[in-house]
Amino acid sequence: MTTATGTATFAAPVVATHGAGDPNAPLVVLLHGRGSTEQEILGLAPHLPQGVEYAAVRAPIAEGGGFAWFANRGIGRPVASSLEATMAWFRAWLDSVAPAGRPVVLIGFSGGAAFAGGLVLADPSRFAGAAILYGTLPFDAGVPLDRSRLANLPVFVAQGESDHVIPRELLDRTWAWLHTESGAPTVGRRDASGHGLTQATVRRLAAWAAERLTHVSVEGAAPVGPQRDVVWHGIEGGRLPHRAGPSPEVHWDIPQQQQSQNAPEPLQERLFERVSALTGVQGGPSQISVPGARAFTLPGGTGPDECYLVPGVREFAHLHPAHDGSLHLALPAAYAADLVAHGWGVPHPWAGTRLAAGFVMLFGPRTEDELETLTAVVTEAHSFASGSRTA
Repeated sequence: MTTATGTATFAAPVVATHGAGDPNAPLVVLLHGRGSTEQEILGLAPHLPQGVEYAAVRAPIAEGGGFAWFANRGIGRPVASSLEATMAWFRAWLDSVAPAGRPVVLIGFSGGAAFAGGLVLADPSRFAGAAILYGTLPFDAGVPLDRSRLANLPVFVAQGESDHVIPRELLDRTWAWLHTESGAPTVGRRDASGHGLTQATVRRLAAWAAERLTHVSVEGAAPVGPQRDVVWHGIEGGRLPHRAGPSPEVHWDIPQQQQSQNAPEPLQERLFERVSALTGVQGGPSQISVPGARAFTLPGGTGPDECYLVPGVREFAHLHPAHDGSLHLALPAAYAADLVAHGWGVPHPWAGTRLAAGFVMLFGPRTEDELETLTAVVTEAHSFASGSRTA
């Protein structure tokens, strides 16, 4: 059997499997590197969460005793027409084994990482997550890279500091784009290795995959990408304006912190007073954040657990210490995506894995106008937690 795609004709996929064998179980697709085969990357499956089905797919283009996902213009730089053709071929296979509703997570290594990146960028809502391992996103290869395209789609990215296979400029560009413009809740890991998986990275990948698959099975998948039907109460016209200027620097590891453009302390205090005055709100130390963070709790809140940063104490938001001045809060996932798309914050790295999909950082207010906007945003989180509105 062959599949014709544009001007290219590819044989039917060769697939090696491991695990559940249940057509209703989540599907994790493993994508090997250039010049390798499906059997090599299938060896990763026993080290990853069990109870799901793993499918290692052989790339369709023969190369160097192995196979490749696309023709290259140079290392890490796909030929756009070739990438388009092989992605169409792959999607035809995927649709046959994973109809809509079956969660699919992609894990790609090196050339397979670029291919996984192309797939999620071309159709982000098709997937429940992606791991980009020791490779680059397919920049300048015809796939969309608009801001917040991957909002609410958890991503794991791993790189080696001594990787001499993938150009450093592409690794750095991938790291920066995923952590900033993509809008994706991104867990990143860099170690001192070269171009190859380390045991520590495999362990962290396994934990991330388990957390993501558990979250999807319990909570379902959040809407991915910029959201068009979000209405913000308390903001004129119901639409968030775009935050002025470039985004502040953020510390992407845990604890997540705002590191530049920090709010003046008087504006922080006025925001704290306004939120504290909302109906039913109580204060106290945060039960999840750094020392000195002040919590906003709603003991009478009747919203579901996803409305809270700490469901047990009904903490729906907290304000970080004065040197930071940002907030964390829980919003409906679509609202969190909209907030990120308009530049007012960034997702928490653990959103959609260890934490609720709408767990988001809100940058502190720099001006009076921004104070008004932030007040409306936190009031929306309060309404969500109080049970007066739903996601």
